[in-house]
Amino acid sequence: MRAMVNIRWMHARGFWQRLRGLLGSDGLPPATGLLLPGCRAVHTFGMRFAIDVVFIDRDGTIVRLREALVPNRVAWCPTAWATGELAAGSIRAFGLRPGMQLCVPHALRSSAPRRKRAPDRTTPR
Repeated sequence: MRAMVNIRWMHARGFWQRLRGLLGSDGLPPATGLLLPGCRAVHTFGMRFAIDVVFIDRDGTIVRLREALVPNRVAWCPTAWATGELAAGSIRAFGLRPGMQLCVPHALRSSAPRRKRAPDRTTPR
């Protein structure tokens, strides 16, 4: 089931941008989120405000939600492909629930870091 939710995703590219996340900011504007591709866990250490966290798979399907994650906490989901950080109250305001699909731009889906695969040992070098 596709959720008709209009979230403007900001994209955290690279290790340092994902590590910093929303640290140092005063919050997120309404209907705006920070998408962290290739990230299965987030922390709120050093933050001054709570956030809603949406864990999604590569197709944009919500696999787990965490409402109002307060400062100095950690949330994770081992089956997630990406994590979205939203302003606290967004999950309830948008009516999000697991199984819904969010519109995640294809460019963001294809830019996520991929796990390294073991080399194919059947072909000669």
